[in-house]
Amino acid sequence: MRALIAILNKKDESITNAAIMMLKTLEPKKAEDLGIASPTTVRIEKTLKALQSPKIDSHIMIGHLFSKILDADKPQPIELENATLVFEGRTYLPTKKSSNIEIIAKRLHQNHEEEAETIIKEVEGNFAFTIAEPSRLIAGRDPLGAQPVYYGESADLAALASERKALWKIGIARVYSFPPGHIAIIDKGGFKFKQAKILVYSKPKQTTLQVAAKEVQMLLRRSIKERVLGLKEVAVAFSGGLDSSIIAFLANKANADVHLIHVSLENQPETEHAKKVAEELKLPIHVHLFKREDLEELVPKVVEIIEEPDPVKTSIGIPFFLTAEKARKMKFRVMLAGQGADELFGGYSRYVDDYLLHGNEATRKKMFEDVIRLHETNLERDTKICNFHNVELRLPFVTYRMAKFAVDLPVELKIEKQKSTLRKLLLRRVAANLRLPDIVVSRPKKAIQYATGVNNALNRIAKKKGLAVNEYLQKMFQEIRRENAP
Repeated sequence: MRALIAILNKKDESITNAAIMMLKTLEPKKAEDLGIASPTTVRIEKTLKALQSPKIDSHIMIGHLFSKILDADKPQPIELENATLVFEGRTYLPTKKSSNIEIIAKRLHQNHEEEAETIIKEVEGNFAFTIAEPSRLIAGRDPLGAQPVYYGESADLAALASERKALWKIGIARVYSFPPGHIAIIDKGGFKFKQAKILVYSKPKQTTLQVAAKEVQMLLRRSIKERVLGLKEVAVAFSGGLDSSIIAFLANKANADVHLIHVSLENQPETEHAKKVAEELKLPIHVHLFKREDLEELVPKVVEIIEEPDPVKTSIGIPFFLTAEKARKMKFRVMLAGQGADELFGGYSRYVDDYLLHGNEATRKKMFEDVIRLHETNLERDTKICNFHNVELRLPFVTYRMAKFAVDLPVELKIEKQKSTLRKLLLRRVAANLRLPDIVVSRPKKAIQYATGVNNALNRIAKKKGLAVNEYLQKMFQEIRRENAP
């Protein structure tokens, strides 16, 4: 697991104890190294107890929990000129040394605020960072927000963390997702945000399905090549559907040793389909089937990790939790997944409903809004689940280049204006161009919570307790909030 924290006391009082408390809330036993820093002093230790003595007194602190994914990864924080830095996540630079904290630190060494903005504008990756200067914090997040980071403030404190619970623990009740593509300056006045790089809604760029498919195929090849560079093997969260099949196929073409991981409730037809697709792709598949009775014990853990009582997010989070767990048990450190494809290329049935009821422009705006909120609806949930298992999640569809191209496309390249459309027309053309099996190209999409049987199982668990699903999860979530109260 890897996570960051940052905290500032608005009254210039020592904040070290609160910073230690934030790190403690983030399950430090799962980390290999723990680090904490003031603007001038860095401490890295193996245990929380060792980190506390001797004490660093400062009204500004940053911290990091570190677990090695790649050989080049290094514990943090690290020193800059008159400042310290935590950089959480991954950038995809043209080097096999995929851990590039030294490169980022070199760029940030002097002109912290200016270079922080430049990194967000220029560097491809999924990351969040914070810099501790003598009188302020600087923080930033990549343009799509795949790396979780939250912020909030009270009368005395302003703070950030990779998980909401670290902020709840120090008395910050109102917690918000840090806006992607922004930097923030945090001082005694609180948070001041500055836009660096975001997606902007514009008129559709007219093109043909075939031309667009070639561009998407090129973008995906590039993205996947960047995300498997230097890896000997990689896991793919695999449903046998369109998105995960394209990713698995292209990862294999990029010379990665690809292993497919499929998770489902017992006796679901989707499992046989996934096995058949894996056979067609000539890739090894590892199947994990769970029983309904397994879920009741798992639900509280998933709700605690995703930090929300949302029924849909929980239903999706459960099979993804088991997929990441399986990957970790098999000693995979990196897993690829297809998140983002539905929002970018029209995968949801509600888009067809919008198209039929409200027309082209309204539907396109709806898709754009979903992409803008993707970090909150999907990415934070799944990255936190993978971080819990010390598996690094890499998302080939979630790149600024891909998102910019997709949101500028006309709706008719993604869905047809008829109820029976297969949806994701453009991605199906990509799959056909790659000569993927017809059982992938032509198969209708089925949401993971339904395909795995989790949605029905969750309803049964709640009903057994005499509750609706939302009531069952809300009750559980309230207990989690109480446990993480100051």
